[in-house]
Amino acid sequence: MGLAIQLLGQPQIVRSSGEGYRFRSRKSWAVLAYLILSERRPTRSQLASLLFPDADDPVRALRWSLTEIRRGLGADVALVGDPLTLRLPPGTVVDVDVVVRGTWSQAVELHGLGADLLDGQAIRGSAAFETWLLSQQRHVAAASEAILHEAALGSMSRGGVDDAIGYAVRATAMAPLDENHQALLIRLYRMAGDDVAAAAQLAACTELFQAELGVAPGPVVLAAIHENRRPARPGDVADDPTIDALVEAGAAAVSAGAVDAGITSLRTAARLADGAGSTQLRVRARLILGEALIHTLGGLDEDGLGSLFEADTIALAHDEPVSAARARAELGYVDYLRARYARAEIWLTDALDLSGGSLSVRAKATTYLGGVASDQGQYARATTLLAEAVRLCEQDDDPRMEAFARSMLGRLHLLRGDLAAAAVELDASIEGARKDHWLAFLPWPQAHRGEVQLRLGDVAGASELLEQAFARACQLGNPCWEGTAARGLARVADARGDVVRAFEILGDASTRSTRLADPYVWLAAYILDARCELGRRHAHPETARWVDRMQELTSRTGMRELAVRSLLHGAALGKEGDAVAAALLATGLDNPEVTVLIDPLPAPNLL
Repeated sequence: MGLAIQLLGQPQIVRSSGEGYRFRSRKSWAVLAYLILSERRPTRSQLASLLFPDADDPVRALRWSLTEIRRGLGADVALVGDPLTLRLPPGTVVDVDVVVRGTWSQAVELHGLGADLLDGQAIRGSAAFETWLLSQQRHVAAASEAILHEAALGSMSRGGVDDAIGYAVRATAMAPLDENHQALLIRLYRMAGDDVAAAAQLAACTELFQAELGVAPGPVVLAAIHENRRPARPGDVADDPTIDALVEAGAAAVSAGAVDAGITSLRTAARLADGAGSTQLRVRARLILGEALIHTLGGLDEDGLGSLFEADTIALAHDEPVSAARARAELGYVDYLRARYARAEIWLTDALDLSGGSLSVRAKATTYLGGVASDQGQYARATTLLAEAVRLCEQDDDPRMEAFARSMLGRLHLLRGDLAAAAVELDASIEGARKDHWLAFLPWPQAHRGEVQLRLGDVAGASELLEQAFARACQLGNPCWEGTAARGLARVADARGDVVRAFEILGDASTRSTRLADPYVWLAAYILDARCELGRRHAHPETARWVDRMQELTSRTGMRELAVRSLLHGAALGKEGDAVAAALLATGLDNPEVTVLIDPLPAPNLL
């Protein structure tokens, strides 16, 4: 056994001998956690001013903690330099890293999975560090939920329903208001044949949602309780051509808009393929079913995940890597929408590794990876990925995925203030969607194009584009498109001086964008940013609540730029420590729009 660093729950170091070690000082744990979890190496003066602001000699106090850390970690660990570099020996296991980047089978073995980061190690006297630690605790808690949810789906796909139920129970206990956790647990009880437990879970979920949110559970929960997932039986017999015809009929029905009929056909095809033992059809039916559930409106991503996990498991067991790559690209897409970026990165990177010569899989995975990088504020990487995605889409002759990739490039340029480049990419996205008659996609690039016009000072032109996007989105019933366009319309109202209307529209945008269980989480934070900014300017009484909600959401998910903006909102409201935390987090962020906001702040290293 090598060195193990446990930061979840009561922290400790476990050496190769199996002996446990605890630091005498809480601040030594704080220093070690910061060195391990911070995206950038801190200078000694930064770390000293962050953690020892009240010490007579902060740098000396830091040196004492560094000495204790070296003693605890052992001679094979290097902790040197300025900025400080921590080099752990090969084979070192850090529990937080396993939760965020490891496999679910590794993570569920961790003793502290689900516990708070540095539990019981409160650090007083440093508001900026307390802000950083709270952000990290939220992020690790979200990662723990995600890995437990993934463990439940993974165990289910392998036939381990009892284990899956255990993991789903733990995920639901961590976040009982998450409809996807509730739906998965109910579905697993049904699969286990325990309809009584499923009904009891639905009743408890309904009571909780009414008490806490004033609403009933949504479609994903109701679908779980009514779903018939009976396995193939000896009498369920069909030959391959019949099953193939069912798959084709299901796919055609979904494409034509008859989603319920298509899904029913695909479920039947998957069951019959199981009975016939036809590996290719078992995988194909599940892939098309999963994609249909995820990409059609209705909030049924969670149901689709089950099919995709099963497709992935079957494909890998029968040496069909390209099919597994296709499943993993879609699994990564769902985690991308849910802002589980580390998990999305793993799935999408795996999809590229398994894709072989499949241009379509490579184009899709690269596009989604570009979105993941963009949402986290990694703009240089996102630009490279999305440009490569456009090239792959052109090579694969996939105008729809190309339109999507270009829309994400356009959004990236808009966020960075490069309005000319944004207009070029968004116009190309709109034109490509129109040429391919993909009218259901148009509101997304149109809404961002309207934002470009607004930034250029063309309020009338912006209003026309955004109203058109909003009307189309409402006809489609797409929560994401509706929320995006509504956010822009609120900014138009503000530009025209109708502040009351701007607040009303932003409230409506927030409600619309999150009304189903599968929202685009980045958009929810983006709308919150607009509410916070408008609230600050006009002293809205709800602004502090919006800022708190934005800080919680962005820290849980790792949306770096939006997290910086949330801290700036907090600093403007007088929240102690937020200005320094924002400046630290913004270090190296490649966005001139944010740099302008950060530059007036006091430097985080004042020694």
